[in-house]
Amino acid sequence: MKVLVIGALGTIGRRLSAELKQRGHEVWLSDKGHYHEPNYAKCNIDEFRQVEALVTQAKFDYVYHLAAEFGRRNGEDFYESLWKTNAIGTKNIIRMQEKLKFRMIFTSSSEVYGDYRGIITENVMDEVPIRQTSDYAISKWVNEMQILNSAERFGTETVRVRLFNNYGPGEYYSEYRSAICTFIYKAINDIPFTVYTGHKRTFTYVDDTVRTMANIAERFKPGEAYNIAGDKVHSMKQVSDIILGYLGKGDNLVEYRDVEEATSLEKRLDVSKAVRDLGHQNTVSLEEGIARTIDWQKEVYKRG
Repeated sequence: MKVLVIGALGTIGRRLSAELKQRGHEVWLSDKGHYHEPNYAKCNIDEFRQVEALVTQAKFDYVYHLAAEFGRRNGEDFYESLWKTNAIGTKNIIRMQEKLKFRMIFTSSSEVYGDYRGIITENVMDEVPIRQTSDYAISKWVNEMQILNSAERFGTETVRVRLFNNYGPGEYYSEYRSAICTFIYKAINDIPFTVYTGHKRTFTYVDDTVRTMANIAERFKPGEAYNIAGDKVHSMKQVSDIILGYLGKGDNLVEYRDVEEATSLEKRLDVSKAVRDLGHQNTVSLEEGIARTIDWQKEVYKRG
């Protein structure tokens, strides 16, 4: 199969591209920066001309759309970029999908579920009125609505995946990145950080996420949505303790607070659909995944 990965230089995109190549697919890559690899094309997805040029250079069977402005705080501080990339960019890709009829795999987010308190199954979004609590979450639900509307009007075929706290090597630190990435970087560099003890999450190691996402092209069911997540719940203090323990450090740099504003306390979910349809498996424990991520950050940032 001929596959295009948009957002190919991100944490998931790099590993997904490699996994798809390993499976024998012809893989083309795109992201918003210049890059040296063959079959790579720069594309800023909020520019329609660039999207058009990208997707018409070959007849793609599948397009993995991973390009997005990521994160709640990032979406508040840089909301102009968030809406241009996430809403207009996705619409540009959908317009070309309507014309060229490639199948798409779209990466949504667990954030679309807002502060839903029950067990999260994929059909919650169809049955319960949800209020998202950030522009980032709203933009991801807008994307899903764009996709569903296109499917109804133009017969486009897309699978949506809702990722839950993906982490692992390849995620470069900034203040806007995931909790595990941030905790590790600050712990390594003796920078104070805050842990909200009242929150619990599942975490998915990047290789487990990627394997399941690669399976979608081989088990494609148009219109489906899937939760891709870990199978164990950990408190944020447990996460911090694992990191500090692996580094042999105490918690003198940690400020403990109860609850982070506008963030759900716990996401309890059901991943049985992804297990059944996509063969989703969690093969890397949180302890092992964190250890690998710490070792990667130490090498990248040349620390200890």
